[in-house]
Amino acid sequence: MGDLNYVYAVARIRVKEKSLLSNADVAQMCGMKDADAVLGYLSEKGWGSAGERQSADQMLAAEEAKAAAALRELGAGKEILEVLSLPQMYHNLKAGIKTTCTGTENPKAFYKGVEPSEDTVTRSLTSKDFKLLPEHMRAAAERALEVMLRARDGQMCDVIVDRACLDAMAAAGEKSTHEILRTYLLEQVAVADIRTAVRGAKTGKSLAFFKEALAPVRGLSVQKLAIAAAESEKALFDDLSGTAYAGAAEAIKVSPSAFERWCDDKVMESIRPQKRNAFSIGPVVAYYLARQTEIRTARIVLTAKANGFSEEAIRERVREMYV
Repeated sequence: MGDLNYVYAVARIRVKEKSLLSNADVAQMCGMKDADAVLGYLSEKGWGSAGERQSADQMLAAEEAKAAAALRELGAGKEILEVLSLPQMYHNLKAGIKTTCTGTENPKAFYKGVEPSEDTVTRSLTSKDFKLLPEHMRAAAERALEVMLRARDGQMCDVIVDRACLDAMAAAGEKSTHEILRTYLLEQVAVADIRTAVRGAKTGKSLAFFKEALAPVRGLSVQKLAIAAAESEKALFDDLSGTAYAGAAEAIKVSPSAFERWCDDKVMESIRPQKRNAFSIGPVVAYYLARQTEIRTARIVLTAKANGFSEEAIRERVREMYV
């Protein structure tokens, strides 16, 4: 895409950004009486399908579809679309492995509109023809399937597939010609590594586990992270305190939900500067990622309201908005 086309796409994004949820919107949602009130508020802002009363799941699915359509319409090429779909792609691989090994069908477990398709993933696994899958998925698919078939070890299956996904994201980030993708993907991998280290340290995972699960990424020494996490939570916090991710250690001390919020906010912080870049695909991708964050936040609020969480507890969980 040429500079003039980028300028046109970014001009359209500037209009769309005005409809993004703000931190004030989210604060107002947190204070509402119940999930129905939140759904009504979102409906007034144009969420969901016009003129239809929808459930939370239906409304959020409609917004996911709108976000993906906007990304395509505004000039995101095949590389960008494939890279951004990597988490969904590997999620479908996990779903396919578990479906194949249990002999049960669960169409709702798969993301739709993601390549390779649910049918291709399933055919690859049942026939053990891994060449039907993208090259970066093949080794992990074969190994994870074998683990499930032989040992029925769902946790190790997830570790293998999740690590392969992070490796694919890191590799894509390193070779991408788009600054936004480099920044987002590498930050996402680093944050995912920290999340795994924190959870593993809390449950006493071994050094071997961390070496298997953590993906090498620029800007973070996963070797040091693994050693610290295997030693103790305190050692992990001390290690993080000396890095650019010191905020993680502080958030963990507050609560698990505060830490999960920090993880998402850290990634959002890394892409926010793209708002000022008018001559690249950056603002378009950043808008899409911002939409993903607000949809995720809406889901948190709706779920919390449906389960009777206090306003204070919900505020601790909601994410920082892009605008």
